[in-house]
Amino acid sequence: MPLLHLSLPPHRLLVARRGRLLSPPAPRHTRMSVRAAAGDAAVSVAAEVCGLLFPPERASHHRELAAAVATVERACRLCVDVKRSLFSGGKSILEKNDQTPVTIADFGVQALVSLELQRLFPSIPLVAEEDSASLRSPEADDNNNVLVESIFSAVADKVSSSGSPLTQDDVLRAIDRGGKDAVSFDSNPATYWVLDPIDGTKGFLRGDDALYVVGLALVVNGKVTVGVIGCPNWTNDAIANEKVDSAAVCNSRGIHMVSHLGCGTWSRHLSAEIGQFTTAQDIWKRCFVDTYSVIHMARYCIPDSQTWDMIPLSVLFNSTTDKSDSRNENEILLISVFCGSLCKYLTVASGRGSVFVLRARPATQIKSWDHAVGVICVQEAGGQISDWSGKPLDLAADLTSCRIIYPSGGILVTNGVLHDKLVEMISANYK
Repeated sequence: MPLLHLSLPPHRLLVARRGRLLSPPAPRHTRMSVRAAAGDAAVSVAAEVCGLLFPPERASHHRELAAAVATVERACRLCVDVKRSLFSGGKSILEKNDQTPVTIADFGVQALVSLELQRLFPSIPLVAEEDSASLRSPEADDNNNVLVESIFSAVADKVSSSGSPLTQDDVLRAIDRGGKDAVSFDSNPATYWVLDPIDGTKGFLRGDDALYVVGLALVVNGKVTVGVIGCPNWTNDAIANEKVDSAAVCNSRGIHMVSHLGCGTWSRHLSAEIGQFTTAQDIWKRCFVDTYSVIHMARYCIPDSQTWDMIPLSVLFNSTTDKSDSRNENEILLISVFCGSLCKYLTVASGRGSVFVLRARPATQIKSWDHAVGVICVQEAGGQISDWSGKPLDLAADLTSCRIIYPSGGILVTNGVLHDKLVEMISANYK
C-alpha cells in the first residue's frame, strides 16, 4: 500500500481561540446531537469504571478526568503491545531532527489519544509532541509505508468505534491535530490538553525495565487542572532497574497516577495484564510526597543527560549512588530513575524521591508536555515546583502555541518541605 501524502484541507484547519477549536459551519442537527449523546455516554461509562474516591461535585473537571483516565489506560495497553513486537522485524524506529528516537508507539499513542479526546471533547484543542511530517515525507520508502501501516494497526485495535471505518487518513490527521502547526492561541486564557505520548522513549526502546510513561494534562486558564500519568512497567516495591522478586513484579506491574486540582493525587496499580482493572473503589490510594526535611538526607534525581556537577548544589554537596553509604552532611544520594522528566515527577509524587533538579541549557528547549502533568501530580501530592528563582512555571510563556516554557535557570521539583532552602542554595550558587 503506498504511503498516503495527506494535507489538511483549508476548511478543516484547527485553530484555537480562547481554548476553542474554530471550524466553519457544518450541518449540525442530527450528526452533532448523536455525537454529543455518544460522547456523554462514553464519559459516563469512563467515570463509572475509573471509580475515583472523591465525589464529582468536588471536581469541576471530573468528566475530563474520567475520560483521560480511560484514554491513558488504552494508550498504555498500546505501548505494551507495541513493545512486545517492536524488534520482531521491519523498521519500527525513526530518528527525529534532534536525534531522539520515535516509534510506532509514540505516533500510535498520539493518534489514539487525539481520536478519543476529539470524540469526547471536540472543542478542546490538543498540544502534543509529534506530527506526521516524517511519515508523509516525499522521500518515504517502503519501510515508512510499513511503519504507517503498523501505526494504523496499533491504533485501530484500541480506538473506540465511531460508526465509520478508521482509515490511515484518519490516523495521520489525528497525529497532526496535536502537532506544532495545528493550534494557535490568542492572548486570552485557553483550555487545552497537553500530551506527551511517550516520555522516556529511550527507556521504552530498552529491553530491560527502564521506566517510560504516557502523560496527559488539561490546562485551564493557564493552570494545570487535571493530570493522568500511565507507567506500564512501574513496580510496586522498588524503582525500576533494581533487583526485585519476579513474581512480585508481575503482580504489581504498572501504575496509573491521577490528579485533579484541589482533590489530591491518587494511584492504582495495573494487573499483570495491562487493562484488567477492577472497579472496586478501594484500589485507589492517596499519594503523598516524602517528609525528608534535612537536605543531605533527601533523595535526588537529575536528568539522564546531565551530571551532578552541572547542578549548583554540587558546589555544596558531593553525590553518591550507593544507598548503603552512611552519608555525612556534605553528601547527598542520587537515585537512578531512567529516561524522561515525567518519570522523575512520578517518583517525587509517589514519595520514592524527594527532589528532581533540571538545568535549562541554552541550546535545548524545555517542552510543556515534559512537565505539565508532572506539575499537578506533585503539587496535589503536597510538593512544590518552580524555576531556580522560585517562580512558578509559566505554561503560557509561549504565547501562540503553548509548547515551550522558559524557566529561569532550570526546574526544581521538591517535596515542599525542602523547597525554599533549595531555592536559596541554588540561587546563591547559580551563575
